[in-house]
Amino acid sequence: MIKIKNIHKSFRTKEKVLHALQGIDLHIKQGKVFGIIGRSGAGKSTLIRMINLLERPDQGEVLIDGTDITQLKTEELRQLRHKIGMVFQHFNLLESRTVLDNVMFPLRVAGAPADQRKARALELLKLVGLSDHVHKYPRQLSGGQKQRVGIARALSTEPKILLCDEATSALDPETTQSVLALLNEINKTLGITIVLITHSMDVVRNLCDEVAIIDGGKIVEQGDVVSVFLHPQHATTKALLSESGMDMDSWKLLAGDIKGKLIRLTYHGKGAAEPLLSQLGRELNLDFSILQGSIGQIKETPFGQLVIAVAHPEALTANLRTTETELREFFEARNVDVEVLQS
Repeated sequence: MIKIKNIHKSFRTKEKVLHALQGIDLHIKQGKVFGIIGRSGAGKSTLIRMINLLERPDQGEVLIDGTDITQLKTEELRQLRHKIGMVFQHFNLLESRTVLDNVMFPLRVAGAPADQRKARALELLKLVGLSDHVHKYPRQLSGGQKQRVGIARALSTEPKILLCDEATSALDPETTQSVLALLNEINKTLGITIVLITHSMDVVRNLCDEVAIIDGGKIVEQGDVVSVFLHPQHATTKALLSESGMDMDSWKLLAGDIKGKLIRLTYHGKGAAEPLLSQLGRELNLDFSILQGSIGQIKETPFGQLVIAVAHPEALTANLRTTETELREFFEARNVDVEVLQS
């Protein structure tokens, strides 16, 4: 669907050259919700603007359905942009136009007949829950309502791709959740590919199927959201997760006082509700203590992570390798990932 290959982008000032993007490679599958997350200045806003060429790369390819859009002529690019909607952080609504007029505006630019413009706009305003606000002006709306107008406007030309540039960062937490639920519904109902940038891991966790972490203009980690959240590899990913309340390394504060084997258990899906630890104690005759734990949900997948310290009975201390094998077999039979943190 969308392939970004070896993208480089620099901005030059009198004093220096800022390398905003450095060798970016991404593959975004059709119909998925793909998140790009990073701190301010990481390059995420520049990257998302490559997909509709609001920013042009210095080097590399941007392919949509196999076509390198950097090679398109002006009219071809204009036609392509009708199929790529964009939602902005600060709404970008026309303050002197009604809600209905704002949603119809892209269709007017595209030359659609008046009756078709109105019918399409009313249909979309119903979809985003604003049927009762069609004749209001932006100044009469809340922030969440303004963003819903922005979403309806972005969908007016029936795009295949919806780009969301920090679409919830200006909203309060409750409104953010309602907008994320709307985007999720749009993705499921219309099958539209959504690419969003954000600085919030909570946004990614609630909405995205796949995620890429960008830092210093480079993609430092990417994959499906469940894998990245539960098995982060890069320091930037771990820091972002920690800031969102998913720090699974606090056990290190106690590690020096613990004797025995430290194990991280990760489980998700149907197994998240199983009484695993009580079974462990009974079947392997092992004592253990829980050092850290977390449960939650990633999009629609329940998950849990535990860090436990396993005390070895005297009969087993002579062969710790056998004990580790038994532990792995016990948990892997129950689809639980096992990571030995300290032997």
